[in-house]
Amino acid sequence: MRKIVTIIGTRPQLVKVAPVSRVLRKQFHEVLVNTGQHYDYNMAGVFFEELQIPRPDYDLGVGSGSHGRQTGEMLIRLEELLLKEKPDAVLVYGDTNSTLAGALAASKLHMPLMHIEAGLRSFNKRMPEELNRIMTDHVSDLLFAPTDTAVQNLAAEGITRNVHQVGDVMYDAMIYNASVARNKYDLKRFGVTENAFFLATIHRAENTDDPVRLRAIFESLMALNADVVLPLHPRTRNRLKDSGIDVSTANAGRLKIVDPVSYLEMLLLETNARGIITDSGGVQKEAYFARKPCFTLRPQTEWVETVQAGWNCLVDVTTERLSDIIADKLKDTPKYVENLYGDGKAAEKIVSHITDFLGG
Repeated sequence: MRKIVTIIGTRPQLVKVAPVSRVLRKQFHEVLVNTGQHYDYNMAGVFFEELQIPRPDYDLGVGSGSHGRQTGEMLIRLEELLLKEKPDAVLVYGDTNSTLAGALAASKLHMPLMHIEAGLRSFNKRMPEELNRIMTDHVSDLLFAPTDTAVQNLAAEGITRNVHQVGDVMYDAMIYNASVARNKYDLKRFGVTENAFFLATIHRAENTDDPVRLRAIFESLMALNADVVLPLHPRTRNRLKDSGIDVSTANAGRLKIVDPVSYLEMLLLETNARGIITDSGGVQKEAYFARKPCFTLRPQTEWVETVQAGWNCLVDVTTERLSDIIADKLKDTPKYVENLYGDGKAAEKIVSHITDFLGG
């Protein structure tokens, strides 16, 4: 049986790997490697249990650090691991430092590299994720694009060989887990009721590392005349403290700051919220899957289809009033475009293409 080393390290990658691994392991020997980029149990560990992902064969425990230090440490350890395992191919997901480290390690060792979520572009190279995406795509041998736009982006950069539009594996995951979330958790634990609150997530460096933007975001959230549930990312919590931004009174008002939630809890919140405020790429898509209006606190998005379909608004809280934009958007619900991100069978298509590429 042919061997594939799969490299992951963050919560969104765990969500993506779950549906693919279920299908992949029927035909291949998968060696699962967790870099430990999200090292907190609430940030990642609980996902293995909820999503029934096999425990990693390797847990590198790299943890937090600067981009260079984190990526470099991963690269060193992954190179040693790949030399030991000698896989037939290496599989990476998304656009994180774990993705880039895995891509560099595999390509330098001349091992076939396969990239899920290929072709995404925000066209903002100040985002570390954008650099990770571009470099990974340009050294990949088999590229799985989630949308037609992603395929076009790759073609514009001269990448057309072994590119496959398969849909989005996160849609596979949401279809599989939405009912599980409803049966396992209750909104009462968050002190909110269905369609009577907004869900918010903030963690991108472009927002958290800029004290002016960070303050404007939290002032905007606290100014909304509605309950807002905010699972607070450890990075954001640390930046709030470093910037001297006091949110100690937030929980006394309508902004409800909670610890990071599990994937199933997140699905419950997303599917029951009135709307979603985020800077996360994955959450933008999940908002669309859940048919909830999304307000993205970034100047660009790699998920342009959500904006084009009218379900996602890009908002700059330093120059625009979030409350006004939300109120205006909620007046009319746009028509939902079916199959924008596939039919929920992306994992099956991916494994079929891998089988053809490697010969089974």
